[in-house]
Amino acid sequence: MYVRTLTPEERRQLTASLRSASAFTLRRGQILLASARGQRPAQIAHHLGCAPQSVRNTIRAFHAQGLACLQPQSRRPKHTRLVLDASKQEQLRVLLHESPRTFGKPRSTWTLQLAAEVCWERGLTPYQVSIENIRQALKRLGVGWRRAKRWITSPDPQYARKKSDATG
Repeated sequence: MYVRTLTPEERRQLTASLRSASAFTLRRGQILLASARGQRPAQIAHHLGCAPQSVRNTIRAFHAQGLACLQPQSRRPKHTRLVLDASKQEQLRVLLHESPRTFGKPRSTWTLQLAAEVCWERGLTPYQVSIENIRQALKRLGVGWRRAKRWITSPDPQYARKKSDATG
């Protein structure tokens, strides 16, 4: 796998990329120029101290994007899968209206982390999700986390007074 024949303008810009302050741009320029000289990906990788797959990825990116491949792209995923769909979000709402003690937890108040654990244990999520996933699911339900905390109850007869003293 080699880079296609470079135009004089491409070669000039690749040579200029060798003086770049960006390590990403510098490395990609080195890879593309070495490939244009006829070096194989394994040789380039050995010489530059990177993986041969990185060299192949750079050459593919150059063929697809041209010189734009010298600039780093966003690392964010292009598509994300919603872990908590609408029906599971409603189940989460119902779950938060109950005490964590009913799920065998040692505390009577919910935390986002505790909600994530219980969702995973109950099969609402295929894996242990982050607290941000739970917060976002509540947001899609139109419920802020502060409002959700007000759902919390306790068997303590003085709970309402204590909670109002603590939260104002």
